[in-house]
Amino acid sequence: VQLQASGGGLVQAGGSLRLSCKASGLAFSSYAMGWFRQAPGKEREFVAAISGSGGSTYYADSVKGRFTVSRDNAKNTVYLQMNSLKPEDTAVYYCAADSFPKDYYSDYGYDYWGQGTLVTVSS
Repeated sequence: VQLQASGGGLVQAGGSLRLSCKASGLAFSSYAMGWFRQAPGKEREFVAAISGSGGSTYYADSVKGRFTVSRDNAKNTVYLQMNSLKPEDTAVYYCAADSFPKDYYSDYGYDYWGQGTLVTVSS
């Protein structure tokens, strides 16, 4: 299984970015996908997740109303649209996959992880 995250970069506060995570080596539509992030000096934290069908989504309180997770099962890709970005959103963002997450909101719920993409939000 390989997860390739992309789309990170430098953006000003209030701006937008869309992250992508392309998966290979798995039956993509059978896997829930999660986004996590880790800021310098902090622990990795949950951002958003989506069920295999895309019918259920989950968000951290800190990003609700600003971020949207979606997926295109035909392209084996999950997206994270990030709007109204804040400096505190600066982090390395990781995508993760699991066929049946024990806990959508926790990183131990996911077996497979991508390499991360850096998002930097300037004030």
